[in-house]
Amino acid sequence: MTKDPGVNPQITDAVTQTNVKVVAEAPAQAMATLYQIASQAAGIAIANANSNQGNMNALNPSIVAKAIEIISK
Repeated sequence: MTKDPGVNPQITDAVTQTNVKVVAEAPAQAMATLYQIASQAAGIAIANANSNQGNMNALNPSIVAKAIEIISK
């Protein structure tokens, strides 16, 4: 009967090192994702503010005209 040779230590070392690498990179990846999401949210907020300002600039003449009409009655 032959003796079971087991697993080659080089294989187990490679798997262990891969797991350590993945675990070590997880926090950095999470922070990078958080920063990207925060940047995206800030960009959308600025774009919305810009759009709202443009819409108000388009509405202001009609609001002023209506206010003058109400005052002059």
